[in-house]
Amino acid sequence: MSRHPPPPALSEAPLDPGLYVVATPIGNLRDITLRALDVLAGCDLVLAEDTRVAAKLLSAYGLSKKVERYDEHSAERSGPKALALLAQGGRLAQISDAGTPLVSDPGFRLVREALAQGSAVYPIPGASALLAGLAVAGLPTDRFLFAGFPPPKSAARKAFFEELAGIRATLVFFEGGSRLASSLADMAAVFGPREAAVARELTKLYETVTRAPLDVLAADPKMDFPKGELVILVGPGREEAATAADADTALADALTRLKPADAAAEVAKALGLPRRDLYRRAMELKQK
Repeated sequence: MSRHPPPPALSEAPLDPGLYVVATPIGNLRDITLRALDVLAGCDLVLAEDTRVAAKLLSAYGLSKKVERYDEHSAERSGPKALALLAQGGRLAQISDAGTPLVSDPGFRLVREALAQGSAVYPIPGASALLAGLAVAGLPTDRFLFAGFPPPKSAARKAFFEELAGIRATLVFFEGGSRLASSLADMAAVFGPREAAVARELTKLYETVTRAPLDVLAADPKMDFPKGELVILVGPGREEAATAADADTALADALTRLKPADAAAEVAKALGLPRRDLYRRAMELKQK
């Protein structure tokens, strides 16, 4: 596969004024969308997390555009200029180094300020390491939580994981290779042996996805200082069945507000227990 694929025919339709939040490839250059290329070709200015990375992407598709840096360090300088151009009817494309801007990348502030001044903001969807990882992990995707990068120190990291332990959803993290093994060890200590996956270099030549319980991953020598971009996905914990004590506590509370039949119905729905049994127990508690 060519590293510099030939540019496809671009749309000749002019862009409407506004800020375009443009997703770019996370590795494979061919994961750019045709609409993203239309926007990059038709905009007045490209705001990039790293101008050198942006220049390589534009060059690969034969595009020559004015590019300015916009990240957390340059926002104070470049932000007001970008907002002024938008106010004058300009068309700006905002990109990160890879993937969808605003997902663990700078840009939230600019979008918020653009909206506040009445400028239009358009999403140009495309590649995302978060969604790519979910697609191949083999873990539940009906509910998930993206938690970004864990704290670098173990104590803070464990406290961070403790806050997430009760969430009944697949948890998704980004992590650097130098901290992968220690993060997995802390995850195993907090979450237990949940099913998990580590996705490395997604869409790139050396793409790998390792699926195993967290304790197995934490003990895997391949997790020691791997190179490349990493996504860690942790399956939801198993929900424990409600006990008789749980039912009594819930019924006692419900009976202060409801009749026994209604209390039994409320607790049955909340705890997933048989309504008939709960009604019988509610009558017993009411008599006491």
